[in-house]
Amino acid sequence: MSLSPNHGDRRGQTPALVVIHYTGMADAPAARARLCDPAAEVSAHWLIDEAGATEALVPEDRRAWHAGAGSWQGRDDVNSRSIGIELANPGDTPFPEPQMAALERLLRGILARWSIGPEGVIAHSDLAPGRKTDPGPRFDWRRLALQGLAIWPGPAGEDRPLAESLTRIGYPDHPARLAAFRLRFRPAGRGPEDAVDRRLAAALAAGRLLSGAIGPGEQAGQGGLSLAAPERC
Repeated sequence: MSLSPNHGDRRGQTPALVVIHYTGMADAPAARARLCDPAAEVSAHWLIDEAGATEALVPEDRRAWHAGAGSWQGRDDVNSRSIGIELANPGDTPFPEPQMAALERLLRGILARWSIGPEGVIAHSDLAPGRKTDPGPRFDWRRLALQGLAIWPGPAGEDRPLAESLTRIGYPDHPARLAAFRLRFRPAGRGPEDAVDRRLAAALAAGRLLSGAIGPGEQAGQGGLSLAAPERC
């Protein structure tokens, strides 16, 4: 039984991505009410509250309405091939430890059930540059990567053309994709692209990852680039 009525058929697709969101609302009950409201026409498969309580809103084999317009790795209709996880967070506060620990447990199960690699765990902002910013600069992607639950750049890559690397990683061709890339991998980055952006993106595109998982390139590496920690309030 689904708690949210907002879902449909997967249109012949199976989950290959996990999209991380924040709710952008005051608390989990408010978010749950909206995600289960037929008039809102939005949903997600999972909702994790601030204390780590995890609630299934839509069965994973159904198409939840969470990603909206966007694309990843040259393919649109992300809803049909993804699982959406909403983290109860207004968007301007750190993610509590119990919530992050619950997310890690949930991700381990999802990745195992659907044979999804860590490169398949992405931000809402990744697939929708210029339209979405969640889960934002306070989310700790490096923490997930250390457990093989996402990717993070390892040894520095070459200073290669940024556009080429961003496309290979999966970012859509959009004027805001540098901002989306920085939001996840370099939240303190400002101004025009620079060598740090290019080398970070090149490492990811080549599969030189902190997690040790195989990514968009050929072979994963060890170690990791020293970057600023996620922004905190």
